[in-house]
Amino acid sequence: MASGNDGDARPGAPLTLGVEEEFLLLDPATGESLPVAERVRAALTGAPRRQSRQEFRHSMLEMVTPVCTDLTRLREQLLALRRAAADAGRTAGARLVAVGATPVHDRHLSVPDEQRYHAMSRRFGPVAHDPAVCGCHVHVGVPGRELAVQVCNHLRPWLPVVQALTANSPLYDGRDTGHASWRSMQLERWPSIGPTPYFRSAADYDATVEELITAGIMLDASMVYWYARPSASYPTVEVRVGDVCPTVDDAVLVAALVRALVDTMIDRVRGGIPPARIRDCLVAAAHWRAAHEGLDGELVDLRGGGARPAWHLVDELLDTVAPALTRHGDLDLVVGQLDRLRRDGTGASRQRRIMAGTDGDVQAVLEHLITQTVAG
Repeated sequence: MASGNDGDARPGAPLTLGVEEEFLLLDPATGESLPVAERVRAALTGAPRRQSRQEFRHSMLEMVTPVCTDLTRLREQLLALRRAAADAGRTAGARLVAVGATPVHDRHLSVPDEQRYHAMSRRFGPVAHDPAVCGCHVHVGVPGRELAVQVCNHLRPWLPVVQALTANSPLYDGRDTGHASWRSMQLERWPSIGPTPYFRSAADYDATVEELITAGIMLDASMVYWYARPSASYPTVEVRVGDVCPTVDDAVLVAALVRALVDTMIDRVRGGIPPARIRDCLVAAAHWRAAHEGLDGELVDLRGGGARPAWHLVDELLDTVAPALTRHGDLDLVVGQLDRLRRDGTGASRQRRIMAGTDGDVQAVLEHLITQTVAG
């Protein structure tokens, strides 16, 4: 997994970045999941092999970038890892697909033969055997857990906007669900997934996690799946709210915005600015609407109240983080990529356009996704 800045990070130095991407391994003829992850990992060599991870499903593969400080390097790593994984997938008869949720019926719902995965299966029953879902997790280096917890408090109003930007899973069982991110709907069934709660301190965070473990809600601290969290293993804030992005350019855009958000919130914490205290039910509602609408409708404005056009909130996000983007040298790239996204739509919008133009041909959508996954 990508790590981040250490406690001696120099003020003004670029915050480090790392991205974890989860992918489906699908049958190119039927679109069904193929349980070949172990064979695919075995076919990887060198750095891609070391940067691959076994996931909860036999039909999933996770690829993890090394630590990066600039977007050019991050993009190179993402593209190289996707292409290496796609090549390895073909040796097992599968196609690597960057999509947030299994688009057609999934018959392969067993879990890998590891003690922890079997324990999760016993504890959570059918929920643990839902069709596979794939996310994009962005790690940003933050020097200190106390600061990381406070940054997560400040991120709460903005994470639904990030979620809407990444919506890339409108299909389930071969049909449009009406949700831009069906992955988000599936994940809500897990008791330890959802909006990040407000915490007074790192001690408060740790005590809450321990209570949830004692109560049997989580097996261990690694099952904290909140949308933003201090990493359990690295000195980072991990934002894990988004679907896996359809293209490398989409992933780089999200990573740049998340880093700029974290950087902006570090400044606010250090400046003594308190986070907005927003009712948990409103935060949950904002995430539900982001998953439903993507960028094609309205989102809940958690700072001003009410619902507003999604792109108005994206523009406000850009205004908020523009100074941090400028510090990192990322502003022009982000502005350009947002213009592209405004023109082309989210991954969900692109899939729906293909469905509409092909009389509901899911195979055409899959072919598009396969191509986009490794496009450079």
